[in-house]
Amino acid sequence: MLTEKKTKEIFLKTKALLHGHFILSSGLRSPQYLQCAKLLMHPKKSELICKSLSQKIKKVFKKIDLVVAPAMGGIIVGYEVARHLKVPSIFTERVSGKFELRRGFHITPGARVLIVEDVITTGKSSMECAKVVTKNKGKVIGFACIVDRSNNQSSINLKIISQIAFNIPTYKEDKLPGHLKSIPAVKPGSRNLT
Repeated sequence: MLTEKKTKEIFLKTKALLHGHFILSSGLRSPQYLQCAKLLMHPKKSELICKSLSQKIKKVFKKIDLVVAPAMGGIIVGYEVARHLKVPSIFTERVSGKFELRRGFHITPGARVLIVEDVITTGKSSMECAKVVTKNKGKVIGFACIVDRSNNQSSINLKIISQIAFNIPTYKEDKLPGHLKSIPAVKPGSRNLT
């Protein structure tokens, strides 16, 4: 298993850890942003991280039937983790703003499902994904991500297994510290792309 130190080194080498003024999908602001897509550009490095995450998952969950990931950020991570866990992987995607299963994906009733993401901050995407699993009569057993930056403040009430946890502060727009007010805000995520 990779240590958090080695994982952070990989994030820095791949430029997946950015510094500036960012608007998160939750609407909160942050001086740092984790762009896992930059990590996932490097198959060998991302395989190391996903393999290590899978090893952590195996220590907690003895039986997983299916990995479900929210699109877009979770698709590659979900696939790679599922590959190491030797279980199928599917993903939810937004249709008219709400997550749904498409492409003929199916969840067997009673299936033990692990939700896998790239980054968990508020848990909003993961919980939306979990609703789809429950609606399709699957059983969500837990959540996993490469990066947990929730600081134990997410809306997720089950176990979150992560490769690394980052304690990156977030702020409401009307409560920005001075150093962020002077930097133009950018919205690097994919949630509101048209």
